[in-house]
Amino acid sequence: MRIFVLFLENICCILGVLFSLLFNRRVFIACIRHSKIAIYTGFVRNRFKSFGKYSRVQPKFCNLVGSEYINIGENCFLNKNIELTAIDRFGQQHFSPSIKIGDNVQIGMNAKITAINSIVISNGVLTGRNLLITDNAHGESLREGLDIIPVRRPLISKGAVYIGENVWIGDNVTILPGVNIGYGCIIAANSVVTKNIPDYSVVGGIPAGILKTMV
Repeated sequence: MRIFVLFLENICCILGVLFSLLFNRRVFIACIRHSKIAIYTGFVRNRFKSFGKYSRVQPKFCNLVGSEYINIGENCFLNKNIELTAIDRFGQQHFSPSIKIGDNVQIGMNAKITAINSIVISNGVLTGRNLLITDNAHGESLREGLDIIPVRRPLISKGAVYIGENVWIGDNVTILPGVNIGYGCIIAANSVVTKNIPDYSVVGGIPAGILKTMV
């Protein structure tokens, strides 16, 4: 293994010298960046249930669990430090999770998307950084469950999450279980979405309310 690594390092060093003779620093850095993305994408793409052409993953996933339950559409870009978890087992519980990301979707860095039920992100969705989408929680808000430490409480889902086409989601947004977001909506930064949002709505706040409807 070490011999292979040293051989690879020597090849990369020779390539670096060739690049220095052919390109300026700016072009070189751009080539390296895109090469890293292409290599990492090739490394992870076969782990998914499906992975569309021209889609890319910025190195690297913060966490990737249950990729066999995750579909990635075409021409998508997943930024760095994203966490995708489709959980099929927790303790004695068993689930049939699904995460479906449509075509032409861009997910910002540090996003966390976690499912035990179903999360659908439709075509053309754009998100900012630090997004949280979850269809589940540790336990219910019932007195008898509060004596169990949170990490050991059973996972529950109050419903699937659906995000319609061409939705724009700002930084630091949280989308909670059972939420359906309609076509063409805009979700303001720092919002917590707790209920369904109709088509063509601009929403914001904690909890998020409708600021404007464009009909």
